[in-house]
Amino acid sequence: MDAATAPPGPPPGRPVDPAPARPTGSPVGRRVVLGLVGLGAIGVVTGARVQDFLERTLGPVIAKDGTGVTALLPFGRFRIYTVTGSLPSRSPDEWSMRVGGLVDTPLRLTYDDLRAMEPTSLTRDFQCVTGWRVSDVAWRGVRLADVLDRAGVAGAARAVRFTSFDGAYTESLTLAQARRRDVIVAYEMEGSPLSRAHGGPVRLYVAPMYGYKSLKWLDGIEVTDRVVPGYWEQRGYDIDAWVGRSNGRDDEAT
Repeated sequence: MDAATAPPGPPPGRPVDPAPARPTGSPVGRRVVLGLVGLGAIGVVTGARVQDFLERTLGPVIAKDGTGVTALLPFGRFRIYTVTGSLPSRSPDEWSMRVGGLVDTPLRLTYDDLRAMEPTSLTRDFQCVTGWRVSDVAWRGVRLADVLDRAGVAGAARAVRFTSFDGAYTESLTLAQARRRDVIVAYEMEGSPLSRAHGGPVRLYVAPMYGYKSLKWLDGIEVTDRVVPGYWEQRGYDIDAWVGRSNGRDDEAT
């Protein structure tokens, strides 16, 4: 899934069925779908700029499509998902992130604050638990460990919980996982600022785990004394979502 979410899957230990859950919301008409197929094909032929345009403009259509059909169309390299049925929006000027819980100094970081920290870059595959994969995705942001160090982590800390400004999606990592060099608070993807459809202006990126751990529309980090299961863990997905070693899947590691 592209980090916001994916269709509900079976309990851990069983293969994940990529078929979407029972449709909700309004269906997209046949003419609209055919038009979207045409636009998606144009994007594949003409390149990244058109793909980016399609994701920005058609992402809301995909999010509100109760049939799940438009999520299968070729809008860029990703499929666009949301748990709320809409794509939340917050500009870089409006965005801020709270860092609290078991920390020495609670923080509220602005977008400019985050951009002023030492940047890091990663190029890794993105693997969705429903089966699709995007190769060689370039990310840029700040190591999550650096954000935690700036706040100061208390001795009783064991985990980190993340919240989204969509008001519904949450995730968690152990403190050791959060401190990995390939776990970042990202603000750019493939050379451009993160779009709304991809969880911008800021999202989590957890390179070695399935996409549902890479929470979109990040606005809160809470250091905790235990792992708090996130949105999809509460619905049967594995808490430790290592690619190829969880959720009954054997994908190549990322």
